[in-house]
Amino acid sequence: MLRYVARISCFLALMLAASFALAQTEFSAEMVDTQKEGKPTTAKLYFAKAKLRIESQTASAHGGGVIIMNYATQTGIVLMAQRQMYMEMPAQTQNKAMGTAAAFFQTGDVENACGDWQKMGHQGSSCHKVGSDSVNGRSTVKYETTDASGEVSHFWLDPKLRFPVKWEGKNSGGELHNIEEGSQPASLFEIPAGYTKFEMPAGMGGMQPH
Repeated sequence: MLRYVARISCFLALMLAASFALAQTEFSAEMVDTQKEGKPTTAKLYFAKAKLRIESQTASAHGGGVIIMNYATQTGIVLMAQRQMYMEMPAQTQNKAMGTAAAFFQTGDVENACGDWQKMGHQGSSCHKVGSDSVNGRSTVKYETTDASGEVSHFWLDPKLRFPVKWEGKNSGGELHNIEEGSQPASLFEIPAGYTKFEMPAGMGGMQPH
């Protein structure tokens, strides 16, 4: 389960660091890992202002799972529906994802996002806007970044959603498919009634009820 959390949190930290505080359009979408051949990892994503929910749609030994991020309160939780349990995200993983999102796109200017990208602490890295592009029928602004080692990555921002709808780099890549704009139920971002809290002890070892 921890590996699943770390993988999805990597998406959050590196690819889905959106203008959560300024985004006005709530939406849902399917998130597809385009770098995984054969059966790509897929997840359902729900976005509502300062809240984000990601549900695994890919069967695995981990039994899937749900991650809920609340950027306003700086909290993150993992839901395990099969066991009716939840646990707080590991502090290190949570802080990395939250910190990146808080630093990215503070101005909300999709047409001039490089300055906000630089705020994430990319020392020795460069960024420039490539120009307008279309991703799955949606108008976007494409950017190219190069890190200190020369590794090139790209991301595409949707001006209406103020959210990345495509990203690709050496070690990660994905797209948002079937985007549906509209208000999202508040219950999606809450711990369901009857769930019990679990703690993940240091060194993994196993889970124990709180």
